[in-house]
Amino acid sequence: MEKRKLGNSELMITPIAFGAWAIGGWMWGGAERKDAIEALETSIDMGMTTIDTAPAYGFGLSEEIIGEVIKGKREKTEILTKYGLRWDIKKGAFFFSSENNNEKPVDIYRYAARDSIIEECEKSLKRLGTDYIDLYQIHWADPTTPVDETMEAINRLIEQGKVRAAGVCNYDQDLLAEGIGTTHLVSNQVPYSMVRRDIEKEIVPFCVTNSIGILAYSPLQRGLLTGKFKAGHHFNKGDSRPDTPYFREENIEKINSFLEAIKPIANAKKATLAQLVLRWTIEQTGITCALAGARNAEQVKDNIAATGFDLDNTEIEKINYHLDQLKLQL
Repeated sequence: MEKRKLGNSELMITPIAFGAWAIGGWMWGGAERKDAIEALETSIDMGMTTIDTAPAYGFGLSEEIIGEVIKGKREKTEILTKYGLRWDIKKGAFFFSSENNNEKPVDIYRYAARDSIIEECEKSLKRLGTDYIDLYQIHWADPTTPVDETMEAINRLIEQGKVRAAGVCNYDQDLLAEGIGTTHLVSNQVPYSMVRRDIEKEIVPFCVTNSIGILAYSPLQRGLLTGKFKAGHHFNKGDSRPDTPYFREENIEKINSFLEAIKPIANAKKATLAQLVLRWTIEQTGITCALAGARNAEQVKDNIAATGFDLDNTEIEKINYHLDQLKLQL
């Protein structure tokens, strides 16, 4: 698979990365762990070597599984992980409560003070079984810690060789401007999809101007852009998707009509709608990489297939035309 330069750095990453949030899910048994390991091994073997994870994904479980898989082939991979969400200490700004294996909810805090970052890095390195992290990203901004304190800690880790490059997640242009005043930021990981394009107004131009790569997460809008959801869909208990405006019944119907309109393009490429959506995403201005989750090897293969075809200007214009007609109630 081709690789792309991430921002103004020496780090090369794949245009579609393995999003490891799904493999850190709370309810885990042996079979699921086996599937996750096979998915990661398939991803690396097929050339999708960029893996994005975080300590918060399963309270360390996602990183531990990745560490197991990359043992002996660390040099073949690009490991992207995060810091700044703590569940083991009550410091910083309360974020949310999360259930863990049906036990009592665990409180998550945004906390990115200097000593906490250094501690988190050591724990991630241990779980991952490596002595360096390719891209270290703050997961969410911590309103209780000055940005320069956070970024100075990352500078220290880079100087020590424990981190190759610094990135952020969910930063607006003001936070980005503050961050680049202290450290060399090479990426911003933000939500972006065909139906969620708000970053195009200010964040994309800022990132392009300042040579900051964009890692797009939720490019399939939590599965909605696969075409597999219909109005009246029954969601399992605890699934938060029906609480979001995109999954309102009228929006599901509108999005499915849009998908039907672009389906001929997917058919012509012998691709699924999900693959077409991923391909469109990585063709957009400023987008270096799209993160795609997978729970098993077959889903990995489906995601990788999105890099197996191109979209010409006419096809992109057709897709964008139908997007412009899509008026969602958000």
